[in-house]
Amino acid sequence: MAGNSKDSSGKGRTPRGVRGPSGPGAGRPAPRPTSTSPGARGTLERISLPLLAKLHATPRWLIVVLPAILLFGGLLLRDSWAWLGGILLAVVWIFLAWLTALSWPALSPGSRFFRALIVVFFAGIVVLKFMGRF
Repeated sequence: MAGNSKDSSGKGRTPRGVRGPSGPGAGRPAPRPTSTSPGARGTLERISLPLLAKLHATPRWLIVVLPAILLFGGLLLRDSWAWLGGILLAVVWIFLAWLTALSWPALSPGSRFFRALIVVFFAGIVVLKFMGRF
């Protein structure tokens, strides 16, 4: 019997798309160095590999929640705390730009345009926040 069956009767079989009791991230292989890109692209991939391995080991919810907290904290801080809001937004912007740069070769031209537009727009928000105008 094909699939994920543990025995021939079908009992204990995990349905397709379900990864088992450990959750969706359990058993994921860690990223391996596969970069053959020359120049700056290959350097970025080699430098990013240890960071990606650490990110891969963290719970997935943390990768969503932490940037969201930084984003909302950065947007909410005003007046004399605007500089701290700018720093929080800059951290989110760096993370966003880094992920965009890593995924760039796999993107279609339309996706590249919109992701670049978002990164530039977000950079503008960071600058305005540091200036105290946002």
